[in-house]
Amino acid sequence: MPSLPTLSGLPGLAVLRAMGRERSLLAGLAAMRQHLGNAFQITLPGFNPVVFVGPESNRHILVSGREDFLWRTESDPVTALLRHGLLVEDGASHDCLRGLMEPPLQRGPVNGHIAAFWNCTAAITDGWADGSTQDMLVEMRKVALLILMETLFAVDFRPDLERLWQPILRSIEFISPGVWLVWPGAPRASHKKELDELDAYLYGIIRDRRAAYAESGQLGDDLLSVLVGHAEMDDDLIRDQLLTMLIAGHDTSTALLAWALYLLGEHPDALAQAQAEARATLSDQLPTPEALKELTFLDTVIKETLRLYPPIHVGNRRAADEIEVKGYPVHKDNRVMYSIYLSHRDPAHWDAPDDFCPARFDRSQTKNSPPAFAYLPFGGGPRNCIGAAFAQVEAKAVLGKILRDFDLKLLPGRVHEHMGATL
Repeated sequence: MPSLPTLSGLPGLAVLRAMGRERSLLAGLAAMRQHLGNAFQITLPGFNPVVFVGPESNRHILVSGREDFLWRTESDPVTALLRHGLLVEDGASHDCLRGLMEPPLQRGPVNGHIAAFWNCTAAITDGWADGSTQDMLVEMRKVALLILMETLFAVDFRPDLERLWQPILRSIEFISPGVWLVWPGAPRASHKKELDELDAYLYGIIRDRRAAYAESGQLGDDLLSVLVGHAEMDDDLIRDQLLTMLIAGHDTSTALLAWALYLLGEHPDALAQAQAEARATLSDQLPTPEALKELTFLDTVIKETLRLYPPIHVGNRRAADEIEVKGYPVHKDNRVMYSIYLSHRDPAHWDAPDDFCPARFDRSQTKNSPPAFAYLPFGGGPRNCIGAAFAQVEAKAVLGKILRDFDLKLLPGRVHEHMGATL
């Protein structure tokens, strides 16, 4: 059985040059794939993950061989922060939590939130003055936070948005790639104050919902109410699910919305087409699910954005035992990474893979689709993103409203990809 390729010599220098030129770790991964192929191992002190790229390995890790991999790694900050949140649970614990949390995130309930998507967007964009400059990464984070809190937790977050802004950013920073990858025990005391403040807020809304339930005997159908109404969920376990959804749910949407607006700004013809479609389709009334379905060009823009800049750019697992992937040995407890970003830009499956081309997702024009698991912005298999339907409807509603209401122009300047908790 062949050993996994590793870097040395001139290819290693080429990777360092690519990272320095692009100021991006993703550029380093892309250079490694170019020199080593679609399976390789990173060999740094304390950090030696195995990296796989392409539909065959994606399918193996996510579906056919999924029982050979674990999500939970006790030394990772994501486990320390989310404790027993859905994202870091394995086996029966995960399945039970997912079964409980999935119904509020299915297409029917999500369509019922379209008015909230629209109104939360307006709550932020109504403050955009004519001729003003807006940082869309910041503005879309505001929109995503208001939407998530109102729809999934039935909480008006506007009074707390400014106060909890920094604690939320610190929580994302806490789980983003950093020195902990090579030094798992690195001190993280600087985050404690903000993380405690965010915890206090979450425990507070749990307490308030329990009190309201005790008084009225009634609960809504939002996620927080579903969790509070489940007899086996104590406050700590509910907190873990709320924090998981708060971080993962809003940060991914933030990235998608910001990248979509950036790509439209980079391509004025596509921006004009998306804007014309939104203005022809969306009236002054709240949009219906049927109206959003008519935004067919915007749908291709969203899909192409997810291809070029998938919010979850890499998937992480841990080998549960001595296993084999694509003919290569993977040792027990080794970190295994499948690169969604590189799979989405694999020239073996995508024409002009680095180009923005929404038409590749236009079913009326495209005859040849990439193979299954070449495109997986929401993962795949039984543990695919629980919020996939939510994110896609949300993106159409938010972008549709912005494009209907505003003329946009991208300011000049270099944009760099940043490998945080999301891209």
